[in-house]
Amino acid sequence: MKILFVCSGNTCRSPLAEAIARRMFEVAGRADIEVSSAGTQAWDGSSASDGAILVGIERGLDLSPHRSRMITPETIAENDLILTMSPEHIARIKELSPGANVHLLSGYATGDPEGRAVQDPFGGDLDSYRETADDLERELAGLLDRIPAP
Repeated sequence: MKILFVCSGNTCRSPLAEAIARRMFEVAGRADIEVSSAGTQAWDGSSASDGAILVGIERGLDLSPHRSRMITPETIAENDLILTMSPEHIARIKELSPGANVHLLSGYATGDPEGRAVQDPFGGDLDSYRETADDLERELAGLLDRIPAP
């Protein structure tokens, strides 16, 4: 299974979600799940933001290899499940691919169809990045239960 995390610039929220999920799936022994990320307004090739990199280091996550990329119809088609940080991201993905299997990350693991946006820490202090990472960890914690083992 391929899971894509989507935010706006693909430098803060989605790279953190990707790194957290990758570690979570590795620890669980779920080699059948691949994760990646993209942005609806990304500049291809940008590194993760300094705040995301620093919070990643604090949590034992290496975001240094990350390079941002713009979401495309091809990227959407390559993934089985797309989890976004806000309703606006869902709208953009649906414009590009109306049949995409896309959901808000917030609430997906619990089955809450309403969900809410994950706060964008871009431009904020390190504490705002920590709060976003905490939120992502909470939301991702139940994701394994939603994905059946092979």
